[in-house]
Amino acid sequence: MVMLWENIKLAFTSLLANKMRALLTMLGIIIGIASVIAIMTVGDSLINYISEEMNSMGANNIMVSVQPRTDEDNMFNNMMAGAMMMDPISEQDKITPEMLEKLGEQYSDEIKAITIYDDPSSGQVTQDKKYANVYVTGINIGYFVSTEVDMIAGSIFSQRDLEEGRPVTIVSSIVVENIFDGDMDKALGSTIEVSVDGRYAEYTIIGVYDYVVQDMSAMMQSRQDITTNMYIPYRTSINQTHNDNFTNFYVVANNGVDSDLLAKKIERFFEGYYRNNEDYQVGAFNMQTMVEMVGSMVGMVTTAISIVAAIALLVGGIGVMNIMLVSITERTREIGTRKALGATNGSIRIQFIVEAIIICLMGGAIGILLGILGGEAAANLLGYPATPSISGIITSLVFSMIIGVFFGYYPANKAAKMNPIDALRYE
Repeated sequence: MVMLWENIKLAFTSLLANKMRALLTMLGIIIGIASVIAIMTVGDSLINYISEEMNSMGANNIMVSVQPRTDEDNMFNNMMAGAMMMDPISEQDKITPEMLEKLGEQYSDEIKAITIYDDPSSGQVTQDKKYANVYVTGINIGYFVSTEVDMIAGSIFSQRDLEEGRPVTIVSSIVVENIFDGDMDKALGSTIEVSVDGRYAEYTIIGVYDYVVQDMSAMMQSRQDITTNMYIPYRTSINQTHNDNFTNFYVVANNGVDSDLLAKKIERFFEGYYRNNEDYQVGAFNMQTMVEMVGSMVGMVTTAISIVAAIALLVGGIGVMNIMLVSITERTREIGTRKALGATNGSIRIQFIVEAIIICLMGGAIGILLGILGGEAAANLLGYPATPSISGIITSLVFSMIIGVFFGYYPANKAAKMNPIDALRYE
């Protein structure tokens, strides 16, 4: 232990004597480890964010959507193909309310709720000189089963509101804050005017939900400019757009029901309707499966990029070996003196290996710090909370030590095998 401590002190003395060279030697290690940590932090943050978002929708929720008919059996690829469709789906290719009604009847024991909603339309609520940005979204009662909506005033839609398509709405606390100066009592029962694509419509507020700022992009906006969901009955929405059919919906499975099995049953159910449709089919998958698939995909990409970044570590290791060889050449007389005084080959070897390890560990520590800061900045810039990769940090530290031993051994061994007489005569 005493000998190890002496070697550590000798290593620091040598590094302090050549500060700039030591820093440049560490640079490759710093860049490599910082890149790996930053990439892994962004990857882990993205996976955690997606998991939290999808789990908030409910692990038993099943997304059902119209997708292009392909030869692939990969559910995720089919879903992505559907999301990237350029041509709009015709009304005859969409899912009809009658199909949903029969689906609910056939699997009434397994389905807790069916959630339908239309594509949100950007709009703006205006009153005098006040305004609030909104996404006008038509929903049914099942939406409140599949999605967490924290009502803080008023109530959700009644069955009559939904069936008759009444002009009523549920708005966010942001809308109440911007239009009614935060007065909930004043907001409830008030009529607001909303502009959507040059069209104006009036709705009566019957409920208010609490809006919590979650992503970085919203945090960077003033509360005046934050855009929030404004819910209206689905029938009200289709009365305005005249589009009765839809391309996707959610199914909430009853407790204890195997959502994977139910998703397959739903696909078979719709295959009866789409069997003769050459262009489209209906796919279904549960949110937990989606989380696992996205996590696996992001993990693979993160690993691939991390391997590329790890090459910088190898380059840094070669730099360490190169500088150690230079250092040994410069300190030949020192090595000869120590050997003449009785130092063994093993002690000389350990001295320079320890020096190489310390260089790599110091570079690794700096790289980890920069990687965490860089990964956090990148994650926040992309709009989701940063989650530092603990496994990446531990792996990087261990890898730093391995690099120090691996690339420090050859120079250290060369120093250990020096002939003391030749070393003392070296000029």
